[in-house]
Amino acid sequence: MKQMLLATVVAGLAAGTALADVKIGMITTLSGGGASLGVDVRDGFLLALEQSGRDDIDVVIEDDQRKPDIAVQLADKMIQSERVDIMTGIIWSNLAMAVVPAATAQNVFYLSPNAGPTQLAGKGCHPDYFNVAWQNDNLHEGAGAYATSAGYENSFILAPNYPAGADALTGYKRYFEGALAGEIFTKLGQTDYAAEIAQIRASDADSVFFFLPGGMGISFLKQYADSGVGLPVVGPAFSFDQAILQAVGAAALGVVNTSQWSKDIDTPVNAAFVESFEAKYGRLPSLYASQGFDTANLIVSALETADPSDRDAFRAALRAADFDSTRGAFAFGPNQHPVQTIYAREVIEEGGIFTNKIIGVALENHGDVYAADCTY
Repeated sequence: MKQMLLATVVAGLAAGTALADVKIGMITTLSGGGASLGVDVRDGFLLALEQSGRDDIDVVIEDDQRKPDIAVQLADKMIQSERVDIMTGIIWSNLAMAVVPAATAQNVFYLSPNAGPTQLAGKGCHPDYFNVAWQNDNLHEGAGAYATSAGYENSFILAPNYPAGADALTGYKRYFEGALAGEIFTKLGQTDYAAEIAQIRASDADSVFFFLPGGMGISFLKQYADSGVGLPVVGPAFSFDQAILQAVGAAALGVVNTSQWSKDIDTPVNAAFVESFEAKYGRLPSLYASQGFDTANLIVSALETADPSDRDAFRAALRAADFDSTRGAFAFGPNQHPVQTIYAREVIEEGGIFTNKIIGVALENHGDVYAADCTY
């Protein structure tokens, strides 16, 4: 196993200061396919800790290489050897399902900055598990609601065959009031979509919805644009984020996508985040960076009132979510997943950079349907 200890970061720790009081273990994807997602979560998280000025938080960062077996080994090491108090960082739902239940079973708090699988929102919920991003269905539900409002009546939908892919299509169908011209599960990591695009062309679809994160989305969008099919495309923000848009280029212009965050959310907190992230890292932040930033600030806010060793008090402090989120209003639902607004965004070109602008609200103060199945 190629295991990479990327960094041990002591936020704000001056030379000669005693060891940190709180230890956070971050397992995320920093190499191979999807690395840009993990890099952005990590960078947003560390930026928030740096800005907090605290000197009592130690962060150990490891690369899961997008492999469940490696993620499990790293989690065991962090819990048993590093004795972390809190874990975070996982991008992919299949890795979350391999790590989160074991972590919470060993009395470690887990705060997800991204993956939000159905199983952990409903019957598999846990009082020590919090999702700071969304439940997997949410952005896709927003896409379905937008497609309905846009008057689409016959969507062709596709997503990769893994937990988040199933959640994506379920979420879209929940809020899309039209019919389906086709429904496909692709292979995880697939890069050739000629067969799928041929099926879209042969169907009577009036629109296409897809969820293909990372390099999968780049490949699909380029091939779809080259195909000349020309049907309007709707998707979640995962396939239309800053790094992906630069790789896709003009093929993404005009596409509407849904997100709980956008760089043009007009609040002082978000404006300061965008400015400081770009100044530090030399690139615009993505929704992944905003999620990492919010996750760290939630932890910092909870530490202001309680220590993780006082489990009940720290859990209550996390539930209170007393921090200023980059996305504006933020609160947890009863299953400790966000209740928040999902925006519709359009891909534009601005100053030579492909980016998104908010064009409306897809769903307001939106939670998830699985909370009713969550009992502690």
